[in-house]
Parts: sequence; structure tokens; C-alpha cells
Amino acid sequence: MRLNRFLFRKNIEPCCAYCAHAVPLDDISAACRKKGVVPLTNACRAFRYDPLRRVPPKPAVIRGSFTDEDFLLEEEPEK
Repeated sequence: MRLNRFLFRKNIEPCCAYCAHAVPLDDISAACRKKGVVPLTNACRAFRYDPLRRVPPKPAVIRGSFTDEDFLLEEEPEK
């Protein structure tokens, strides 16, 4: 059985920031086992996707004020 190497999408663009061969050094560079010190935005043929290195997007901010009554479901009267 072949495992899918991409967790969410099949067309993830290669980037050293989430490659299994790269270790981040700071905010702009990484140490790659294959190429040495490279920028995080770099990519090469040895790219191997590591889903645990992906940083999830920030959650959406809820705007407005809500009360508990806003989230209650209305019950239909029995017929």
C-alpha cells in the first residue's frame, strides 16, 4: 500500500521551510543536508515534504459581540 506523501493537497509547492532535509537556522535561512545553508524560500530536486513542519494559518478573529442566546436553536412546537 502506497501512502500519500502530501497531507492536504497534492500540488504543494516545494519550499525548504517544510522540507524533511532542512533544519531552520533563523527566520530567513536553513541548513539543508543536501545543499548546505540555503534560504527558507529555496527549493531543490531533493525536496521531501514533511507535514509536521507546516505552520498552520492563524485562526480567524470573531468580530462583534455575541451572547449565549445567539447560539441556541429554537424548538418547533409539537403538532
